[in-house]
Amino acid sequence: AQLVESGGGLVHAGGSLRISCAASGFPFSIFAMGWYRQAPGKHRELVARIDSNFNRNYEDSVKGRFTISRDNSKNTVYLQMDSLKPEDTAVYYCNIPVGPSYTNHYPWGQGTQVTVSS
Repeated sequence: AQLVESGGGLVHAGGSLRISCAASGFPFSIFAMGWYRQAPGKHRELVARIDSNFNRNYEDSVKGRFTISRDNSKNTVYLQMDSLKPEDTAVYYCNIPVGPSYTNHYPWGQGTQVTVSS
């Protein structure tokens, strides 16, 4: 399997960004997908999840600002990030979240850097 994240960049606080994750090598449509992030000096955390029925869950700090979506015809999952804050600065990764701790199912990709300036 391969997970390739893209679309990160530098944005001012209050701005928006959409990042993408192209998946291959597994039956994408039947799996839940998640976006994780890791800020410098912090543990990687799951911030958004979408299951095969398009049900969505968000970490509290991003609720109302981030929107996860998926296009099964393109084997791609997206994260629309609005009203960005400096504390959203991190490397963002996608993966299949497994179990109650949302452990990553596959090895991590290279991620995409999102930097929010104040």
